[in-house]
Amino acid sequence: MMSGLSGAALPYLRPVSTSSSHATSTSGALPEAPPATDAATSSSGIKVSQLKPLQGAKAISAADNPVLRDLMATNWLTTHGASATQPAVSDDAPENTYAQVKVAGKVVATLYNGGSSTMTNEAAAEIGRLEDPPGLGGPDLAQWRADRYAERLGGTVEKASTAISQSQWTPRQSSSPTYSRDELDAAFQAMLAEGQKAAAQLQSSYLASRTQPGTSADFKA
Repeated sequence: MMSGLSGAALPYLRPVSTSSSHATSTSGALPEAPPATDAATSSSGIKVSQLKPLQGAKAISAADNPVLRDLMATNWLTTHGASATQPAVSDDAPENTYAQVKVAGKVVATLYNGGSSTMTNEAAAEIGRLEDPPGLGGPDLAQWRADRYAERLGGTVEKASTAISQSQWTPRQSSSPTYSRDELDAAFQAMLAEGQKAAAQLQSSYLASRTQPGTSADFKA
């Protein structure tokens, strides 16, 4: 997939408009508001006597909703496993550069070992739509793209010292792993335990702050 850097459009700021209808007249006193009638008073709001308690209402826990429980457990697993699965550097990091395409000595496109690329807006407009060969990835894709870019732009390809071969390339794993029933159940219990621990620490900190000198306490007669 070819990725280009498009120019960012400046946001349009609409100025705050003033309305003459909001102007206040100082030529005379404001007319006195008419007294509220019994009908107007009785028709506004809801009387407390009209409120009725909900019948059969009960609190629902996330543990009672299988879909919500699994979603929370999946998010917990993803968050806590991010440090172990997240790559040290991104695909488009300078140390992952495969090659550069230059036109008249100016870099107009950069290819990376994973096959991704960046380019100037002018280069992207001149290259136009370019379909990658099916099944091609990594350095082979980077080389194919570099050759096509140079061909369409009339430039040259300069391979970087950080370029790797196809055999050295390791495809990135999917960022959406699937978890077993046991893993989801264990993650949900761990999430609950983590929340209870955090709540206990917060309560302990609050109680400790209340007992420090100089703090006030509430006393009831």
